[in-house]
Amino acid sequence: MKHVITGDHAVAIGAKLCRVEVVPAYPITPQTLIIEHIAEFVNDGEMNAKFMTMESEHSVMSAAAGASAAGARVFTATSSQGLAFMHEMVYATAPLRLPVVMVNVNRSLSSPPGIWVEYNDSMGERDSGWLQVYVEDNQEALDMVIQSYRIAEDKRVLLPIMPCLDGFVLSHTVEPVDVPDESLVDSFLSPYEPDVYLNPEQPAVIGMLMPPQYFMEMRRQTAGAVEAAKEVVVEVNREFAKVFGRDYGGLIDTYRMEDAQIALITIGTVTSTARKVVDDMRNEGKKVGIVKLRFFRPFPAEELRAALSGMGAVGVIDRSISYNGGGPIFSEVRSALYGMTMPVINHLAGIGGRDVTENLIMTMFELTLEAAKGGKVKEVIWHETRGETL
Repeated sequence: MKHVITGDHAVAIGAKLCRVEVVPAYPITPQTLIIEHIAEFVNDGEMNAKFMTMESEHSVMSAAAGASAAGARVFTATSSQGLAFMHEMVYATAPLRLPVVMVNVNRSLSSPPGIWVEYNDSMGERDSGWLQVYVEDNQEALDMVIQSYRIAEDKRVLLPIMPCLDGFVLSHTVEPVDVPDESLVDSFLSPYEPDVYLNPEQPAVIGMLMPPQYFMEMRRQTAGAVEAAKEVVVEVNREFAKVFGRDYGGLIDTYRMEDAQIALITIGTVTSTARKVVDDMRNEGKKVGIVKLRFFRPFPAEELRAALSGMGAVGVIDRSISYNGGGPIFSEVRSALYGMTMPVINHLAGIGGRDVTENLIMTMFELTLEAAKGGKVKEVIWHETRGETL
């Protein structure tokens, strides 16, 4: 059934449909509506879950890890400074192989303070062992909560996952969303049944001090699980498409790339705008396309190399900054394309919540086309900033 709802509301409904059992929570803009909706579901008897109001985000992730270790299906949400505050426990959760689902509503980090969208909060956790997926619209936000549990709880993975959606652009904006019937979700997502969990009848300890003789093996196991998630993501997407009729492409998605001469790599909501720009430029005879980066972890290096083979140039949109190094996505893409000869141009835009408009994306395409022709184009471009740019 179609509902016109915000992205935060869609996420909360997704958690309810997944029959989440424990929800530790602490509010922070712009994810607060997620927690408010879940609190209402629990209070009204629509959701049979333990709702835990915590004193901080650090405590939220501590409780989430503990509940998951005890065998519960766990959900929480955060943003920005909240994610930064729980940084210690975010890093602790993945090596413990706890399939927590935490939605991050992307928001800028201080300083200066801001409440609008950029990706520095989640990008700062890219080496934590958490899987990360970025959604384009409210429908994908709901659907990826459901898919996330299938991916995270798969025995080949058993890792926490962070679906990310743009603050305010999605979190507080209403769109039509197809809310699936709970019986359909039940057929797709079985109850969580961990092989190993904390049980008073069989006492055990997790997270003990690890001596150097074994520490590196733990890191290697976590790295292997992240790599194994690539196959699982593709499988789950394929199965989801069969059951629900919506196919998101897996690790990446492409648009009009069949005969494209240059491509722009997009992430999140700017993808929708970029599709319109591609259509307009195609009508002008310009062979352009887009590759939508869905998963940042695991990073789809092989898939990007295949999709971008033969391009005259590649542009990468980053809505975050790694100081003195361009954007994080740019760095990863350039590494993935090592040995391929096309120029790679980094387009920094929308940081701190500025709109990424059709005209701006068209400018990105034109600059990337110029690079493909051998023109002199800066490798890292700060778009629409006051004063001198890099």
